[in-house]
Amino acid sequence: MEDIAIETEEIQLDQFLKWAGVLQSGGEVKMLIEERRIKRNGETESARRRKLHPGDVVEIEGMGAWRVTKE
Repeated sequence: MEDIAIETEEIQLDQFLKWAGVLQSGGEVKMLIEERRIKRNGETESARRRKLHPGDVVEIEGMGAWRVTKE
């Protein structure tokens, strides 16, 4: 699991995955959500604009896991 620091109190899921360099576009996030491959804190995610906060963990099946931290 890789820690990814954000400068704000929260960040949207799609923005976080782009910030972390995991995905290149919101379209990729949408596709992975539709395929039910993204989990947030162990739960399958259904909204690409879900607000993430420090301590949240995002996992993409077959790609890895990232924890949101505060810079």
